[in-house]
Amino acid sequence: MELFDVYPLYDVTPVTAKGIVITDDKGDTYLDFYGGHAVISIGHSHPYYIERIKSQIDQIGFYSNSVKNPLQRQLAKKLGQLSNCEDYNLFLCNSGAEANENALKLASFHTNKSRVIAFTNSFHGRTSAAVAATDNENINAPINKQQKVTFLSFEDIKTFETEIKKEDVCAVILEAIQGVGGLDEPSGIFYREIAALCKKYGVVLIADEVQSGFGRTGSFFAFQQHEIKPDIITIAKGMGNGFPVGGVLIHKNIQASYGLLGTTFGGNHLACTAVLAVLEVLEKEQLVKNAERLGKYFKKRALEIPQVREIKGRGLMLGLKFDFEVGELRKNLIYEQHLFTGGAKDKNVLRILPAMNITKSDMDLFFEKLKIALS
Repeated sequence: MELFDVYPLYDVTPVTAKGIVITDDKGDTYLDFYGGHAVISIGHSHPYYIERIKSQIDQIGFYSNSVKNPLQRQLAKKLGQLSNCEDYNLFLCNSGAEANENALKLASFHTNKSRVIAFTNSFHGRTSAAVAATDNENINAPINKQQKVTFLSFEDIKTFETEIKKEDVCAVILEAIQGVGGLDEPSGIFYREIAALCKKYGVVLIADEVQSGFGRTGSFFAFQQHEIKPDIITIAKGMGNGFPVGGVLIHKNIQASYGLLGTTFGGNHLACTAVLAVLEVLEKEQLVKNAERLGKYFKKRALEIPQVREIKGRGLMLGLKFDFEVGELRKNLIYEQHLFTGGAKDKNVLRILPAMNITKSDMDLFFEKLKIALS
């Protein structure tokens, strides 16, 4: 049997990793400034994270959600405290796509409506309603296109109000900072206006924090910098530091009932332990503040690069826009400079998503290598 060939691969085979350093099967080392799509939040092989996982697997790794699992309640309490979202309830699942899928389903249940408003260049996942709300025709199959989704542009409040007034919308879903789309973000004014209109017309506002959450942007959630309160918040990626886990934060105004949502693997003992370890490291090492501080430092250093046309993002969810496509630059960075970076739907944007415990020295090394690659 062969693998189903859906991924274009770089010719690198990592075998070990620690911090932001990855070592391949030839013994060569690379600096990881991408973290596997923002998944590695506290660094590869963080000793505390490893200790917690090893300890848990010696006890119990999994049982279904038909029995009590105190780790789920511990996680909900800790997450509520650190995120300042204690007036939400938590549903645990396995990925960002699944989190958004459950969020959209819950919004439809709650409103008894079916149309979704999403935004240009959005990415919410590759499954069913989540991919239908993703602005990419190439990954939407005919079965996905049966969903009712309207795509709008950021800042076009007039068209937004026209659409939401039709009163057939169950949910508005948006990323406070777009990931795959290329680090675009709505203004605080626009975000607050759509939040007010959602409340006025009884529409569920979903903040997709799958990539931007867990402190990456310099606040626990990116939407918090806009002084709004979504009805639902979706999370994944960095919350498990590589362990597959996702979640949905649901405001207490939305009522639960048995069977409304469900999952086999979501919230298992190992997953909860992984997330608790991440939260404990974020708190102890003050990594949210570090992300904010280094994001500002990154922008200062980026001004030294004459080829950069725009500096995008916040915290350690960052992008550099050039006046050329960055595909060849990324190849140069990985093969010649031994540096992992990311691309975006906007092919002129280089994405930078390192672990949140990097240092100024690490950032300086990034810019040294970038300058050489651009020369």
